[in-house]
Amino acid sequence: MLKVEHIGIAVKDLAVSIPLFEALLQTPCYKTEEVAGEKVNTAFFRQGETKIELVQGLESGSVISKYIDKRGEGMHHIAFEVADIHAEMQRLAAAGFTLLNAEPKEGADNKLVCFLHPKDTHGVLIELCMEKR
Repeated sequence: MLKVEHIGIAVKDLAVSIPLFEALLQTPCYKTEEVAGEKVNTAFFRQGETKIELVQGLESGSVISKYIDKRGEGMHHIAFEVADIHAEMQRLAAAGFTLLNAEPKEGADNKLVCFLHPKDTHGVLIELCMEKR
């Protein structure tokens, strides 16, 4: 793993959360994006080498909306940048980690992503991400 790529925070409403995080981080939101496959809208902030991603569910059945209904708004995942997502998925599966998807899928910010089940990582949802080539 190369670095922490971003920290994902589940929010109910980007219109409320973006100004709050702009004030908190003293930096503007540099990008918003809809990820239709995940039924979410995202907003990104840079803090040094790391990004903060706000994630809002687009409908009540989305994973993020269900997460917020169960746990409330807050930290959702930590994403690690990897050089080769396929090799990293194979390595982690061989080491006994449960992958939540068998193949990388399209994520926000021009990334391919894969999630690890939090039961294997002390309750923390881990995302692997790699820039699409």
